[in-house]
Amino acid sequence: MTSISRVAIDVGGTFTDVVELSPATGEIRFGKVPTTPAQPTAGVLDAFGTTRAPMAQVGMFTHGTTLGLNALLTRTGARTAVVGTAGFRDVYLLGRTDRRTNYDITYRPPPALLERYDTFEVPERSLFDGSVHRPLDEAAAREVAATIAGRGYDSVAVAFLHSYANPAHELRMREILAEVAPQVAVTVSHELSREYREYERTSTAVLDAYVKPIVRRYLERLEGDLAAGGFAGRFLMTRSGGGAMTASSAREQPVSLILSGPAGGVIGAGAFGALIDRPNLITIDMGGTSLDASLVIDGEPVLHQGAEFEQLPINTPSLYIHTIGAGGGSIAWLDGAGALQVGPQSAGADPGPASYGKGGTQPTFTDAALAVGYMGTAAALGGRLTLDDRLAIGALEPLADKLGLTPLELTRGIIRISTTKIMGAVRAITVEVGRDPKDFVLLSFGGGGGLVAVDVAHELNIPTVIVPPGQGAFSAFGMLFADVQHDFARTAVMPLAELDSPAVAASYAEMAAEAATALGAEGFGLSQRVLTRSVDVRYAGQEHTVTVPLSDDAAGVEREFTELHERQYGHTMDDPIEITTLRLRATGQVGKPALPRLAHRESGVAEPEGSRDVYVSAEQPAVPYALYTREALLAGDEIAGPAVIHEHTATTVIHAGDRLRVGDHGEMTITVRADS
Repeated sequence: MTSISRVAIDVGGTFTDVVELSPATGEIRFGKVPTTPAQPTAGVLDAFGTTRAPMAQVGMFTHGTTLGLNALLTRTGARTAVVGTAGFRDVYLLGRTDRRTNYDITYRPPPALLERYDTFEVPERSLFDGSVHRPLDEAAAREVAATIAGRGYDSVAVAFLHSYANPAHELRMREILAEVAPQVAVTVSHELSREYREYERTSTAVLDAYVKPIVRRYLERLEGDLAAGGFAGRFLMTRSGGGAMTASSAREQPVSLILSGPAGGVIGAGAFGALIDRPNLITIDMGGTSLDASLVIDGEPVLHQGAEFEQLPINTPSLYIHTIGAGGGSIAWLDGAGALQVGPQSAGADPGPASYGKGGTQPTFTDAALAVGYMGTAAALGGRLTLDDRLAIGALEPLADKLGLTPLELTRGIIRISTTKIMGAVRAITVEVGRDPKDFVLLSFGGGGGLVAVDVAHELNIPTVIVPPGQGAFSAFGMLFADVQHDFARTAVMPLAELDSPAVAASYAEMAAEAATALGAEGFGLSQRVLTRSVDVRYAGQEHTVTVPLSDDAAGVEREFTELHERQYGHTMDDPIEITTLRLRATGQVGKPALPRLAHRESGVAEPEGSRDVYVSAEQPAVPYALYTREALLAGDEIAGPAVIHEHTATTVIHAGDRLRVGDHGEMTITVRADS
């Protein structure tokens, strides 16, 4: 049967979002179903149940999940061991021995993923140039493998000294583990990172091993369920670095999936920003559990050559995403001093906010938004979930009584605190790194983004907010634009003047050959492949580097480095410049969806379908906000605030003085009121 549809599904902490694209017509449909934490694949299959095309007619399925991230957050990953070079057993647990908070006597580092009991060492030693100083002691390696098997570990990370330069010992250790402990999943560090910095590479391997058995089981079960449903198309997973990877690659390198869900929204932001000619964006993605803030600069999402999870480094490329616990399900509570707090605890998908009627009793941001009048009870969220305002008020009352407030006064406090936290997240990726928020457009999406976006923009003097079509499932929408990517790197510390040396050319040729093998195995022809070269550059003796596109000569790299260094660090120096790492990104290009244009209204104006009273303050307890249905709006329509625009998967709120105009692709561009 002919494949006629593309589907993207993003599994969040509370909801699972689905987007279906019909390439023949350009029609895009958005949907939302509850996430099923106890049975992760069930929510994905439920999402497929909302699509028009049966699985057999889906040609490409792109998927993002927080499964690995949740395992790390809750410390429910696999029982993991780590094997290192003799004398370096404690690399992982010692880390960098730095202190992030010098003056906080109550500071405690996040708990490690394993104990010293779980660390092992094997006699072997390679040097930084790849030469073997001490051969692998295979007898000792077999003893360690036997101990790992006997103790019942689920997974093991192998990270030998300087294996980035010579991986032979890691490869042999994997073979020995496969012989002696075949039931144990194995991660070898050089396959994730061919870069120096032993601790960062070891940490990356441990994180990968910690989630590997869980992700493998999930993907194997999901692939089986999809096959049983008749799916025979290409199955991709979004990765933290902003691209996608095949499901088979994801099973082997699940550390690349840790930020796969949030990455979809950033990919979509970059693509949609290019479509509407908005190259510089601040994005906020407010879901049910958390909020993710990121940047798109000159049309490209900001990429870091490394990330962190609770101070544990992940030495793989990652989009710059700042996450806080501020979602629709964030719980309002009182701290030890009796002050009101919101989050990071979340009611999640089960039981969810009290207004869901699924047994939740604690007040959440969603309950406050419903009680204050931003959200309503008439239209079902995602066509499935109808909110109950009586349950929301009932959950808010006990907390309000403790504070001596009315429930509606409490709702304003909850919304204000959430807005302030989101402002902090935006400031962290702009003001704190030398960027002015007013130089950007705020692109808001996620199920809760439209409820707070205008308030955040007003407080930070951001003049324009854009709400894209299908905002509640926009992360899934962004996944439709994700190309398959592979990242390769080689450590090569040398003066910049040696950039054109035969050694550099040989390293790039080796990486290009690996890229050709990987993309070829995934079915990408030569015309679908793009190779992008870059280098990490620094001043000699410095710790931090800047990643620079590779020019034809050293002079071009130096010019680019000088400009980027001044932009990122505020200064330049006369010191010698050196290269530390050679990088190659291999992209397998997938077809990009062409978004349909919205029809223009031939006559008249958009008329509200009614109004709803919104509690603004004690002095303004019932301000009428005009009600609109987004699906009924056409290109060119203009709305003056105050107004509430509800849609299938989300709600957008604008206030007095704000003005909204619908664009050609259905985007809502909001001009935020300016204080006089």
